[in-house]
Amino acid sequence: MYLTILYRGSLISCNYGCEYCPFAKRQQTAAELAIDKQSLERFVNWISQHPQHQFSILFTPWGEALIHSYYQQALIKLTQLPNVNKAAIQTNLSCNLDWVEECNKDKLALWATFHSEWVSRDRFLQKCLNLDNKNVKFSVGVVGFPKFQAEIAALRQELPNHVYLWINAVKAELPNLSPENREFFQSIDPLYHLNTQHYPSFGHSCRAGKSVISVDGDGRMYRCHFIKAAIGNIYDSDWEAALFEQPCSNQTCHCHIGYVHLEYLEMNKVFGSGILERIPDNWVNENCHTHRHPAQN
Repeated sequence: MYLTILYRGSLISCNYGCEYCPFAKRQQTAAELAIDKQSLERFVNWISQHPQHQFSILFTPWGEALIHSYYQQALIKLTQLPNVNKAAIQTNLSCNLDWVEECNKDKLALWATFHSEWVSRDRFLQKCLNLDNKNVKFSVGVVGFPKFQAEIAALRQELPNHVYLWINAVKAELPNLSPENREFFQSIDPLYHLNTQHYPSFGHSCRAGKSVISVDGDGRMYRCHFIKAAIGNIYDSDWEAALFEQPCSNQTCHCHIGYVHLEYLEMNKVFGSGILERIPDNWVNENCHTHRHPAQN
C-alpha cells in the first residue's frame, strides 16, 4: 500500500508572533514537549515497523517544529527508511540547517513560509540559498496580505527562478481585495487562483481516508485535518481496515492540504510528486513562471 500521512502532534508553540495565528508566541512546558517528542518517536518507530507499506509523510504542526531537535532527528530517520518515499514539513525556516546533511536528501522536502514581520528578508533568503546549495527540495510561501506586497516582490526577485514562491490566499480578505491586488498575487504565483476557491466537496470522491490520512500524537486516524471524526488508530492491529473510499462529508474544501486530494480537481496533474511540499510538477526543471492549470490550457 502507498499511504500519505499528514502528522500533527501535540506541539502548539511557535517562536514567531504573527497576529493572525492562534499559536503565535505560545510556549509549552518541558513536560508538554516531552510528550510530543515521545509521541513523535513512537510514530517514526511505527513507520519502520511496517516495511510492507510505502509512506509519504507531511508534518503540519500547530507551530514551529524544526526549532526542536527531535523533529530534525525524526526527519533524518524517516528519510533513511527504505519504505519512506518522502518526509516533508511546514516550517518558518528559523532553525539551523546543519541537520539536513544527515538526511537522505532525495526524500526530504521543506514547505517554508516567509514572515516578514519576524525575520529580515536577507536572513530568510540566506536560509533558502543554503537549502538550494544543499540540493534540498523546498517551496517558499507568503501569506497573501496586500501590506506584504513590497517584501513579496523583492523576495521573488531575489529567489532563484527554480524556487516556487506561492501565495497563501487569505480567504476572509478576498472580498476586500482590489483587482490590482489579485493581479499582483497572480503575477507572483501563477497558481494563486487555485488557492482562492471554496471547492465543492460534499459527496465527491477524495483520496483522503483511503490513501491519505491525518494522524495525531496518540495515533488517532482521521480522513483529513478538516473532518473531526476519528476513523481508527494506527496502533491498533486492524488499522488498515479503516482505509476505504468514501465521499467527502464536508460541504466545501479550501485549504491546499485538503483540496489537492479531491479526485475531480486533478491537482495531482498540477503538483505531481511535489504535492506534499507544494511544488508544481516540473517547476524546477522548467525554471520559469509559465505554469498553468490544465483547465486553463
